[in-house]
Amino acid sequence: MRVHVISDVHGRADALARAGDDADALVCLGDLILFVDYDDHAKGIFADLFGAANAAEFIGLRTAGRFDEARAMSARLWATLDGDPRDHIERNVHAQYEALFAAMPVPAYLTYGNVDLPRLWADHVRPGQRVLDGEVAEIGGLRFGFVGGGLKTPYRTPHEISDEEYAAKVEAVGAVDVLCCHIPPAVPELLYDVVARRFERGSEATLEAIRRTQPRYALFGHVHNPLRARTRIGRTECVNVGHFRAKGVPYVLEW
Repeated sequence: MRVHVISDVHGRADALARAGDDADALVCLGDLILFVDYDDHAKGIFADLFGAANAAEFIGLRTAGRFDEARAMSARLWATLDGDPRDHIERNVHAQYEALFAAMPVPAYLTYGNVDLPRLWADHVRPGQRVLDGEVAEIGGLRFGFVGGGLKTPYRTPHEISDEEYAAKVEAVGAVDVLCCHIPPAVPELLYDVVARRFERGSEATLEAIRRTQPRYALFGHVHNPLRARTRIGRTECVNVGHFRAKGVPYVLEW
């Protein structure tokens, strides 16, 4: 059995169309849309609406931890557009989702990332694409558990949830062979991004579940340039499957 696993697609519909080549199934761990691109400031919804120069300034403020200034700048820009900002965002998100779900091969098993808008997925999911969150699916005789979303941060990305809600989803999944989450377990070397030079948030509930249930694998994404891409916790191989937008190739799981 061969399964390809990806995370942090961020608009790469071209690579997504090839992500299932030679695989029996595709697993996607979320973050499909691209709102801002920290590497190419001309890409993403923010740049499409306000231009690359404004995107670069906005990214610079966020990178420097000046979140109040970034929000104030963003508010000024949104005020220059007609109508509700949410309408502009959702129109652009729908356009990205339309292209991404059309490109995504089947069968595919998906969960949400922290920048996704889950309530919009139903308009775009195609037959053979199964969305799971706090749920389990059998793939090739193994139990795969899925936990989507991220935890609350100063970035206030769209799909951040409370620690309690996240832990409840981990508990609902229970003991599985492969635990699939968008964010890593709370292990410092898995959370530090060497390019952004900051720690991202990881899940203590996921870490505790790994220690207790010892799945074969714990797979995740979220941290684009991790200090360490993998580690072991007991018998569990913990793997950051990679920043798919940058690499364009999946992580391969075979058994």
